[in-house]
Amino acid sequence: MSGERPGRSRRAAARPAPQRNPAAPSAPTCRASPRLSPARLAALHEKLLGWYATNGRDLPWRHTVDPYAILLSEVMLQQTQVPRVVGRYAAFLERFPTLESLAAAPLADVLSAWLGLGYNNRALRLKRCAQAAPGHRLPGDLESLRALPGVGPYTARAVLIFAHNADFAAVDANVRRVLTHQLDLPRDLSPAALQAVAEAALPRGRSRDWHNALMDYGSLVLTARATGLAPRTRQTPFAGSHRQRRARLLRSVLERGALSVSDAAAALDLTPADCRAVVDSLAADGLVTLRGDQVTVRRR
Repeated sequence: MSGERPGRSRRAAARPAPQRNPAAPSAPTCRASPRLSPARLAALHEKLLGWYATNGRDLPWRHTVDPYAILLSEVMLQQTQVPRVVGRYAAFLERFPTLESLAAAPLADVLSAWLGLGYNNRALRLKRCAQAAPGHRLPGDLESLRALPGVGPYTARAVLIFAHNADFAAVDANVRRVLTHQLDLPRDLSPAALQAVAEAALPRGRSRDWHNALMDYGSLVLTARATGLAPRTRQTPFAGSHRQRRARLLRSVLERGALSVSDAAAALDLTPADCRAVVDSLAADGLVTLRGDQVTVRRR
């Protein structure tokens, strides 16, 4: 969800009716800090929610409250920019419309549908999450969601926010930038302290719209370039990296069904030793299996 989309903004999608989640925490007090006075927060809510009503982006995952579809969008948006996800989201959902269909699918099919989005481990984790979900349904509480494979604290909160309008706060790069800029927060505020601010700033009962507004305002207006506030972490260059070698090898195996290490080394222009290191890393992550000299995608 932290991917940023350049370009023209669009009117916000039709928003599902607000829902309340009884599992959401009580509102943190905002009287302790002058930065979070009720008047200042009310003005910020009016400004950002008003801006969002006119300028919010029309994104496909904003037309659903299906927890699985929301989870898919969140996993796809991890370290991948919005335009690339928009082009792949509907096709993936059409091929795997439910958690049950994803859980039952061969891993090779899931990885083939994911190719081009990068970080293929995410597809494997998503499939394992589908397999572990009780009754192939995502739980509606934070603790149970976080217990599923591959679902971290941010993703669990995001699913509850966008599927159930739950009163949780989720902080990504855009949210951090907007709150820091709009509330004059220290730029080196710790993640824990920023999470507390985000919870205090949350307009109760409007969590879904509020987070969409924060993300769009950070992506389209208060960008990293405009604010000088860079993300806490940066992706390393892809070209020539170990990640690129992994992606190329996995694509070759998916296209051919099986590949010898020697053939893979020739196709990737690597030494046999370097190619074996790539194979071993993919095998360690559970993406491929090596039997003798043959590399294949794991079946499940």
